[in-house]
Amino acid sequence: MRIIKKIAMASVMVSLCAATAFGSESEGQRGGRRHGPPPEAYTACEGKSAGDVSEFESPRGDTVTGTCVQQGDRMFLRPDNPPPGRRGKDTEQQN
Repeated sequence: MRIIKKIAMASVMVSLCAATAFGSESEGQRGGRRHGPPPEAYTACEGKSAGDVSEFESPRGDTVTGTCVQQGDRMFLRPDNPPPGRRGKDTEQQN
């Protein structure tokens, strides 16, 4: 009977360790995608005011142009042409 309890406890411990390891890798990245502005969008608006025009080079080498907007205590660049998944949300916010 003792061996069964030890095996059961070991199984629980392994399951908890696996769940913790996999959970920490996926935190903040739902479905493997990053959410929110990239770091470059914040850097592009350093020292600027809301409404100022700025640009940055994306990791793919594209030039992203847009307008600086305030988010809490930080400023970031809202692109003129947002990625396809964001178009609807940005359009709703502007109207």
